[in-house]
Amino acid sequence: MRQLSSRLVYVNQWLSLREDQVSRADGSRGIYSVVDTSDFALVMPLEKDGFHLVEQYRYPVGARSWEFPSGAFPAGVTGTVEELAAAELREETGFTAGRLEPIGYLNPSNGISGVGCHVFLATDLTPGPPQREITEQDMRQEWFPRAEVERMLRDGVITDGPSIAAYLLLGLR
Repeated sequence: MRQLSSRLVYVNQWLSLREDQVSRADGSRGIYSVVDTSDFALVMPLEKDGFHLVEQYRYPVGARSWEFPSGAFPAGVTGTVEELAAAELREETGFTAGRLEPIGYLNPSNGISGVGCHVFLATDLTPGPPQREITEQDMRQEWFPRAEVERMLRDGVITDGPSIAAYLLLGLR
């Protein structure tokens, strides 16, 4: 597929939406809508053969969601993916990791976006107070034994795609 033209349809501080005119391999033409947003980091805080998860309300699905801490830098803030992972862990859970190990990279929604997810395992955790953003004010955190996390994955309690993919990456390492 080849891009013929592109126009910005919408933009805010978190994302932009563009509509591309494309030419397919057979020469036919069409449109492709693409959501552009910053890559993010997902952190798997491991302690005593279990994980700290966060739960928050996810407006698009109209439900609360258990997931691993994750997020992107705010507009105007930059840094390495390791710095982002450490910041998200501290922000959402209050923990500082003595060791932050890269586990992998994934594209969680490659049919509509080029956004990437950098996955990290956090160990040797030191507790502290969370520093949540206003959009995370309803967030809560809880530790679950590994067996319980796996049950939550099997039973569809955890439905967050990046969290599910991150757990698979961890298992394959």
